[in-house]
Amino acid sequence: MADNYSMTRETYEEAGPINERLEKLRNTTIYDIDKNYYDNEVMDYFNNKCATSKALHEEAEKYIPGGVQHNLAFNKPFPICIQKAEGAFMWDKDGNRYYDFLQAGGPTILGSNYPAVKDAVRELIETCGPVTGLFHEAELMLAREIHNQMPACEKFRMLGSGTESVMAAIRISRCYTHNKRVIKIGGGYHGWSDQMVYGLKIPGSRFFLESHGIPNGCFGTTDEVKPNDLNMLEKMLKKNKLKGGTACVIVEPVGPESGTRPVDFDYNTKALELAHKYGALFVFDEVVTGFRVGLHGAQGFFNVKPDLTIFGKIIAGGYPAAGGVGGRADLINLMAAGVAGMAKKAYVGGTLAANPLSAYAGYCTIKEIEKTNACEKAGKAGDRLKAGLQQLIDKYELPFVAYNQGSIVHLECTGAMSYDFSSMHILSSVIPMLKKEPIMLSRKDVMERMGAAYMANGIITLAGSRLYTSMADTDEIIDGALERFDNVFKHVVDTGLTVTPERAKKK
Repeated sequence: MADNYSMTRETYEEAGPINERLEKLRNTTIYDIDKNYYDNEVMDYFNNKCATSKALHEEAEKYIPGGVQHNLAFNKPFPICIQKAEGAFMWDKDGNRYYDFLQAGGPTILGSNYPAVKDAVRELIETCGPVTGLFHEAELMLAREIHNQMPACEKFRMLGSGTESVMAAIRISRCYTHNKRVIKIGGGYHGWSDQMVYGLKIPGSRFFLESHGIPNGCFGTTDEVKPNDLNMLEKMLKKNKLKGGTACVIVEPVGPESGTRPVDFDYNTKALELAHKYGALFVFDEVVTGFRVGLHGAQGFFNVKPDLTIFGKIIAGGYPAAGGVGGRADLINLMAAGVAGMAKKAYVGGTLAANPLSAYAGYCTIKEIEKTNACEKAGKAGDRLKAGLQQLIDKYELPFVAYNQGSIVHLECTGAMSYDFSSMHILSSVIPMLKKEPIMLSRKDVMERMGAAYMANGIITLAGSRLYTSMADTDEIIDGALERFDNVFKHVVDTGLTVTPERAKKK
């Protein structure tokens, strides 16, 4: 794999065949963990071998909503409490060891707590501490390194999170183009700002699933189009010419939800051309793919030059305060720090953004990725994991779907995340979605039960359906994890259910 990419053009699977397999999965009966195995062995593991985590969670519920501070941390039947993370493994408070395919949601492609970065950060803390409130050389080092690896990022402004960075990119786009509207791809996640909690997870869901507490008016200039559908994108761009124009089109380069809804290889190139044709900027959300798909990002892999690039997670090497916007100099200059006077400016802030600790950790991480060829190694681990999962799927004759984009591996056991109700008209999408809601929720519940079974067998995934590999995942580690998956899959049975248990229809 040339230039430190996690995949090649030859190994990148087009969206059509994957979507066909996902559609077949959605239309088959639900396969679930055998009830006796789940009620006894899986729950016995959590209740007896994770007793400390259980007690801590029960105490945390008194002070923290839901008992955890981050959505990724909640898993059935309760969150485990991690005490140690190193390389490819994590250990909980009870001393149980887990294969770590969460990798903090993707940023630790070197493996958790990578020694070279940890040592560099420790030295920095000894000299100046984590934050000064003033300029630190690490800010320059990080921005220059990002530019060196992704030339489309002529300049870079560091912020505190991916959510903030998306907000800034949209503000820049509106400031520069004088247009109002933002087009996102259905199902995509671009943070939790009011205007972006729209069409999350399920394309066509608009503001019906996750947007509670947000006035509908906040979505007045946000549009959603079907994943991998260039015709619908152009129709929306045309429609918006009469409604204030499109300021930007924002995409996740391997598809919404980190490739959960994959796109064809040439989709990004053609989407960029359409955006520019209608006077909009093209924004790449590389929060997950940046320095994971490859050292030069997904933009290097797809040979696309976005106007703006969103960063997060890995930009601080897994350390806190991770986010930023890179892009054309004339666009990024609209965020110039300092007193703007009467000049046109896209205002952004963040007292702890670009703190010395985060900036230096990010710089050191990128240099280590380059030195170790981490993206390629993690990609080979992803290939091996996906191939092994497919062999197990075939072995047990399961309808599951496994595919990967390099080090981003997808294991769909129910198809809960692959529904699509995209439409240009709200009633055309919402009514079918509401009719499908029972089966969607039932399949989601089974997906979470699968995640619990994986964890009881020593495997941590993202929501039971996504796995991130790292450079630390040797062949031996992947093979060991596959033995654990084998033990789960042999307990999967066909329930014969097509809807929720209360309205079950037998085969």
